Amino acid sequence: QVQLVESGGGLVQGGGSLRLSCAASGRTADINKMGWFRQAPGKEREFVGMISGSGTDYADSVKGRFTISRDNAKNMGYLQMNSLKPEDTAVYYCAAVKYFRGRYDSPTAYDYWGQGTQVTVSS
Repeated sequence: QVQLVESGGGLVQGGGSLRLSCAASGRTADINKMGWFRQAPGKEREFVGMISGSGTDYADSVKGRFTISRDNAKNMGYLQMNSLKPEDTAVYYCAAVKYFRGRYDSPTAYDYWGQGTQVTVSS
């Protein structure tokens, strides 16, 4: 089993920045791809971005503002969020898998999930 724990969420003014972290523990050899998703109240969980050995990809809504990185030696993943907007307010989740099961922008592609961290952007 793999455990994922997010941290770094909080309240920030519009235009500000936050960096979320995702710490992986347990059988980390079972994962090599990480995704970030978010879910706002009353909405479905949506893809933010992902990182794999082939590179990164992002949702159009965050492209150019968010950056995903990872430190394999520390089993850590990061989501750097700049130029935040009120519509970025959501609970943010990291997810991980060894091999994507279907499209990587779908939550069903991932086996392991963190508990989420709240990001609130004020206007």
